[in-house]
Amino acid sequence: MRRNNTLTTFLNSNTSNAASLLWHALHALPSPSNHTNWAGFYVLDPSRAASGKKPQLILGPFQGKVACQIIAFGRGVCGVAAETAQTQLVPDVDLFPGHIACDGDSKSEIVVPIVVDGKVCDLELVLDK
Repeated sequence: MRRNNTLTTFLNSNTSNAASLLWHALHALPSPSNHTNWAGFYVLDPSRAASGKKPQLILGPFQGKVACQIIAFGRGVCGVAAETAQTQLVPDVDLFPGHIACDGDSKSEIVVPIVVDGKVCDLELVLDK
C-alpha cells in the first residue's frame, strides 16, 4: 500500500508541475496560444475500476478556470477521448455533440489521452482556449 501512495504522490506532484509548465509556456507564446484558459489533467477514477462500474475521469492538477470534477467515459470531449483512446482536436466546442460546458469561456479544446497497450492509462492531458 505504501508503494501505491508514493506513486500517487509522485504522479500528483509531477502532473502539477507539468500543468504549470504548460500554462506558462503557452502564455509566453504569441496569439492564439497565449489565450489558453485551462491546462491540466484528468485521471481515471480508481474506485470505479475496483468496483466494476463504468469508468469515469476525476479532476487532476490544472492551471486555469474552475473545471468539472467528474466526467463519465463517452461524455463531452474528455469522456470521448477516454472512451476511444484517441486524441480529440475540437476547434469549436459548441459544435461538438454532448460538449460539457464546465467553463463558458472555453471555445476550443485539445484532449490527449495517455495510451499504453491500446488502453487509456491513468491520465488525460487537456488544453482549452
